Amino acid sequence: MPIESTTILPHLFFILLGLVIGSFLNVCVARLPQDESIVLPSSHCPNCGEAIKPYDNIPVISYLLLGGKCRSCKRAISWQYPAVEALTAATFWATFALVGFQLKTLVLLVFFSAIIVLIFIDLNLRILPDVITLPGTLMGLLFSLLAPVEDGTANFIATVAGFPAGPPRLLSFFDSLIGALFCGGFLWVVAEAYFRIRKIEGLGFGDIKLMGMVGAFLGLRLALLTIMLGSFMGAVIGLAYIKFAGKDGQYELPFGSFLGIAAILAALRGAQVIGQYTNLFRAF
Repeated sequence: MPIESTTILPHLFFILLGLVIGSFLNVCVARLPQDESIVLPSSHCPNCGEAIKPYDNIPVISYLLLGGKCRSCKRAISWQYPAVEALTAATFWATFALVGFQLKTLVLLVFFSAIIVLIFIDLNLRILPDVITLPGTLMGLLFSLLAPVEDGTANFIATVAGFPAGPPRLLSFFDSLIGALFCGGFLWVVAEAYFRIRKIEGLGFGDIKLMGMVGAFLGLRLALLTIMLGSFMGAVIGLAYIKFAGKDGQYELPFGSFLGIAAILAALRGAQVIGQYTNLFRAF
């Protein structure tokens, strides 16, 4: 059973935890694409290389106090640093507020941390590193044995095929496996069809592997909702940006970033959205 609290302290704890983890995620965003260690050396200014003092490394607060500039070289610090920290804090708090504190919460926090790193790497470089997506998919499969995915697809298939339902943990694992294989495979089919029709690559394998990871953590239904939401956001926000920024039709949108944001939304509120959508059809 989830542990909930009406006091402010648990909520404050998850906000502070998110800020601290967000500071570490900034290191991952900067170093993983360069195949650099995320442990050593210590945090330093990306412009002058000067080591950042502990009092200048307080999440969000230090950025505001320094006016967004390095204390040593006075050059601007990217807005990305406080953005990652704030997004992580907001996501951690929302997870606790909506899910409570249980094993599922910890699994989601690991998943969201990986997703946030991928969002900003894709936003910067248009890549989704295998060092995150592939181990992430494996972790999603393993975690499904500890915290239920609760997708229902495996149980439905077993029922239709006339097989006994099986243990809940086994059903959870197969829900995770089906989500990873189907969603990754679905995007691969879309990418292959687009390439054969247009003769250009419209979807990278990084996006396919990302959805394999999302499917492993969330199961088939929420992963499909992620694709729908990500595609909608990509179309609306992406096309608006292309128009107002004066980009041409060949501009490469960070589709993985849209999928990442959609995955967070689907994980936290997707079950309610699907439930309301299903009830709407039942009403007719």
